[in-house]
Amino acid sequence: MSNIRLVKVESMIYVIRGHKVMVDSDLAELYGVLTKNLNKAVSRNIDRFPEDFMFQLTLEETESLRFQIGTSNVGRGGRRYLPRVFTEGGVAMLSSVLTSDEAARVNISIIRTFIRLRSFLAMENSLSDRVSKLEEGTNKLFKVVFERLDAVEDETPSLKPNRKKIGLKPRN
Repeated sequence: MSNIRLVKVESMIYVIRGHKVMVDSDLAELYGVLTKNLNKAVSRNIDRFPEDFMFQLTLEETESLRFQIGTSNVGRGGRRYLPRVFTEGGVAMLSSVLTSDEAARVNISIIRTFIRLRSFLAMENSLSDRVSKLEEGTNKLFKVVFERLDAVEDETPSLKPNRKKIGLKPRN
């Protein structure tokens, strides 16, 4: 799959209820089928799609998603049912429901995109851990430096307040 198509797939992945998911209409577009046909195939095989593979959005989630991606309004020729969303496991299971060669190719690309996103997340977490450790070490170092500066300041003799000052007198 080309990089352009991979970027398109990445833009179709949303985080809903703490899961990375794809909307049924986006998947139907990628597979080259009608959304209602994709959902019919899923309904005929509903036992293959437990809640952690696929779930239906609430009205509030649908409205929020509609605002983000600009889908049509209900009652104006748009959807009559709340969208279904599929997690990575659900997308993988779609390959057993949609059996065309094109569906298999698209499915492989989508799974690769999920894997790529997971590796980016792992890399981000690793970098975050390294930065946290670096901050921790830096804080310890600064604490030691300031403690030593305080000790040097305590050991430095103080000057008499009425001492004779040396240098040039300021001009008036």
